[in-house]
Amino acid sequence: MRKFLFGVLLSALVMVVPVPMMAEVNISIGIPLPPVIVFSSAPEVIVIPGTYVYAVPDIEVDIFFWDGWWWRPWEGRWYRSRYYDRDWVYYRYVPYFYYDIDFGWRGYYRDRNWHGRPWGYQRIPYQHLQQNWRNWDKNRYWESQRKWDVERYQPPTSQQRQDLRRQRQYEYSRRPDVQSHEQWKQQQQRQPEARQPKQQQQRQPQVQQPKQQQQQRQPEFQQPKQQQQQRQPQAKQPKHSQPQEKPEGKGQ
Repeated sequence: MRKFLFGVLLSALVMVVPVPMMAEVNISIGIPLPPVIVFSSAPEVIVIPGTYVYAVPDIEVDIFFWDGWWWRPWEGRWYRSRYYDRDWVYYRYVPYFYYDIDFGWRGYYRDRNWHGRPWGYQRIPYQHLQQNWRNWDKNRYWESQRKWDVERYQPPTSQQRQDLRRQRQYEYSRRPDVQSHEQWKQQQQRQPEARQPKQQQQRQPQVQQPKQQQQQRQPEFQQPKQQQQQRQPQAKQPKHSQPQEKPEGKGQ
């Protein structure tokens, strides 16, 4: 009967508060969620040359698709979701792909020119992206067959790519909103460290007290042993009186 009532209450709670809404409430505790962007239809994307990162070009807010997730930076923080328009979850780090993106990609998109070379990009419908992104990544489709639709595209060398990543990482870390968020993360990391020594200091006397009490009580436990040794002659006296009682019992 109790299990039945618990199931009824749980189903009623799910009906009143949908699961996605409950998740958003839990996620938003302490960390705000980015504002909602309303799409009239599923967005089209473009692939950014030199990467397998897909960007939504028709809005001023950065939204990327990479490795099966939608990614969104906001106020120095990163969020990701399986959907492009909802269920954003705070992501503690900067995603790896971000430093491979040229921060000026929007200007190149508007000019249809990638670093001085004609860029005949292809707008990719949402369904087409969902159906093919895995195979494109696995088969290295954009570099082997399409060259990212950039005329005479020349990919950067490994050393050039590492230099660009370091440069972009430095530029990103200098943003005021990013610096503010990094300070907040450092404060969150220091709080547990500050609490641990206080708890240890309170517990140390409690652990040491029994040891001190045992040392003080050791003489007390030794005293009964000395008393037993002194009383042993008195305990032997009844043994001598027992033979005297036995003849009296038989005479009766």
